[in-house]
Amino acid sequence: MQGTSSLFITDPLESLNPKKDTTILWMQEASNLGGQILQCEPKDLIYEEQQTFTKFLEIKDPRKHPQVGKMVDEIRPLKDFDYIFMRKDPPVNVDYMNTLHILSQAEFEGANILNRPSALMKFNEKIFALQFSDWMPDTSVICKEDDFKLFKEKYSDVILKPLNGMGGDSIHKFDKTSEDHLKIFKELTNNYKTMVMVQNFLPEIYDGDYRILIINGEPFPIGLARIPQKGSFKGNLAAGGRGEARELSAEQIQASKEIGKILIQEGILFAGIDMIGSSLTEINITSPTGAREILTQTGQNPIKALLQSI
Repeated sequence: MQGTSSLFITDPLESLNPKKDTTILWMQEASNLGGQILQCEPKDLIYEEQQTFTKFLEIKDPRKHPQVGKMVDEIRPLKDFDYIFMRKDPPVNVDYMNTLHILSQAEFEGANILNRPSALMKFNEKIFALQFSDWMPDTSVICKEDDFKLFKEKYSDVILKPLNGMGGDSIHKFDKTSEDHLKIFKELTNNYKTMVMVQNFLPEIYDGDYRILIINGEPFPIGLARIPQKGSFKGNLAAGGRGEARELSAEQIQASKEIGKILIQEGILFAGIDMIGSSLTEINITSPTGAREILTQTGQNPIKALLQSI
């Protein structure tokens, strides 16, 4: 990437934690390869005079000051950047989708954007996983109380989660003694109008919810097993889970390769799938994380591998 310009579309710089954030690592590795590092937020995008532009910051040295950028006194067409990395975190709300629509226009004008905006618009990260249902636990997407009752009768423990959540937000576990499950289901479905996902609970979660990074269609050989803290069933790091880098199992590699073939076809070069044991639960394509923890614990660098692949 010597001499190239890389624009990162992110949340505000001050909200990114240099010790954990995959995007900051990405900036550092691109800089190590001799690239110019630039950053903007979705609010900086502009369409005018038949082109898509952006205001942006230049980050001179992301290795020393990853959260400091200097505003450049110009706007530049998106097609003039060598690489544009869409790394804005969810929620996938109206503002997020409008950003993708503008980026799709920029792609039409010739901008090189990863992951492809059309793929980010097309796939819900939880529903996308249904294309690989053979690898999933028993799953239903529902909004009616009767359907929820029928599913809950099948299993002693079930998981209920929204379709657009992140970081373990609003995920609930119910067992046979749960008394508030119908009330929570009603709230989460917005009075039975909003679809949610229910799955049978997988006790393997206590050994780790694996984040597996898929780079250019191939799984990185080390995953991050996110282990719930005591008293919790959530492995998400944002929910207090502990990350432990581990080699992937044969089944995890097989599932990752199957999913990777579809990701490449859709223009998704960097994704993070979540697996509990050999069961797939989610396919993250918006702004997957976990690379920093893998590098810190093992010395193996998923982001360096990604940049080399492109």
